Amino acid sequence: VQLQASGGGLVQAGGSLRLSCAASGRIPSIKDMGWFRQAPGKQRELVAARSSGGNTDYADFVKGRFTISRDNARNTLYLQMNSLKPDDTAVYYCAVGSFWTGVRVDYWGQGTQVTVSS
Repeated sequence: VQLQASGGGLVQAGGSLRLSCAASGRIPSIKDMGWFRQAPGKQRELVAARSSGGNTDYADFVKGRFTISRDNARNTLYLQMNSLKPDDTAVYYCAVGSFWTGVRVDYWGQGTQVTVSS
């Protein structure tokens, strides 16, 4: 499985971005997909997850602002990010793995930089 993330960029606070993660190869149907982020000097953290059954979950710091979705026909995962804040500045990574009982990543995508200016 290879994951290709895109859609990052520079945006002003309050703006929006949509990240995409195109997957090539077969993703096992039992696997979850998710978005992580890593800011300079900080650990990588889970932002949003979507289970194989379609359930979604979000970190408290993005609830109500970010939406994770998946287009099965295009084999693509999305992260719609609204009301962006400077604290959202980070490299965002998509991933495949198990995210409901603990976090285990099987595949990482390359990161895409999101920069939010104040």
